[in-house]
Amino acid sequence: MNKTISAAKAALAKHNKLPFSLYSAAREQKLLNVPITNPLLILVLSGSKEIDHLVLTPGKFIFLSNTPKLNMRNIPNPGNYFSILIEFQSSDFLDFPRTDNAETHYIQGPVDTPLETLVLQFIEWASLAPEEILHHRRKEILHLLHHSGYKNVGNLAEIDNFSNRVKNIIQSDYSREWAAEDLALKLNMSQSSIRRRLQTENNSIQAIRKQAKLSHGLHLVQTTAYSIGNIAEHCGYQSQSRFTDQFKALFGMTPSELRKSQASIRHSENN
Repeated sequence: MNKTISAAKAALAKHNKLPFSLYSAAREQKLLNVPITNPLLILVLSGSKEIDHLVLTPGKFIFLSNTPKLNMRNIPNPGNYFSILIEFQSSDFLDFPRTDNAETHYIQGPVDTPLETLVLQFIEWASLAPEEILHHRRKEILHLLHHSGYKNVGNLAEIDNFSNRVKNIIQSDYSREWAAEDLALKLNMSQSSIRRRLQTENNSIQAIRKQAKLSHGLHLVQTTAYSIGNIAEHCGYQSQSRFTDQFKALFGMTPSELRKSQASIRHSENN
């Protein structure tokens, strides 16, 4: 696991916008209502992680399907907490049809040598390869898991719904205050139809917009050295205090509290 941590740190010291993240904690972090917007592979490298009722120790992985919210604890004992996160896309799962109609919310297991090797190769290729190559690298990981006995890995693929379509538009420009009329133009639908479709999924434009912006803020706090003010601006907030208040109301910690709890990874301001 130490080799993987070192490789990730080295890559992050040289490049920005890499297709993986290294999360860290020097003090315990307790985060509430964390949304998983795309299937997410997490490898715990040191310390431990709790996700709702699950406990992950070093050398364990969990692969999460997209879900509206999860409660998490990152526990730096012994030593600092480090984990690698790789976000997958729906297109990565096209070779893996769903095995049945039952939902699979996660799969978990040990990080064996083949899996660690593929993840390490993904990290090393991340700064060199175009997205098409990285797409194949992600599929290699899925094939390995499938052949290792996780036959329901295809069930983790994001189930397309209307809320996700709206979310994807909002995520294309966090600085924009997306209104119903803007979404209507993008979706070629009436505003009333958009609202009705979202209501059938117990959702709304305001709720999706708020969650998308705060989730992006959570990611930036954990993976960059941006100031909290800059992060608020990146997420479309004109007021840092409003961003901080809404961030704490959703996740249970302020951005500053979360930032202070992290272990050093030496992110640069350009990340």
